[in-house]
Amino acid sequence: MCLAVPGRIISIANTDDPIMRSGRVSFGGVVKEVNLSYVPDAVVDDYVIVHVGFAINKLDQAEAETVFQYLEQLGELDELKANDDEVY
Repeated sequence: MCLAVPGRIISIANTDDPIMRSGRVSFGGVVKEVNLSYVPDAVVDDYVIVHVGFAINKLDQAEAETVFQYLEQLGELDELKANDDEVY
């Protein structure tokens, strides 16, 4: 199953090119490189929903934490940690 997962932006790169704008996003401690072109107003410490390597929307911290709790209950965070070498 493919899920959109919340994560917190910890750094942003390629800010000169809006299409190549990317960032390092932490998913409960697992850090992935993510394309940020769909969320041009996102900044460091914002929470975003990521699907197949693209941040597709911003969300607030409380909502992100709630989603993390649900994912943990479902065992989906274990799958994310097991695939730590994949790019999201």
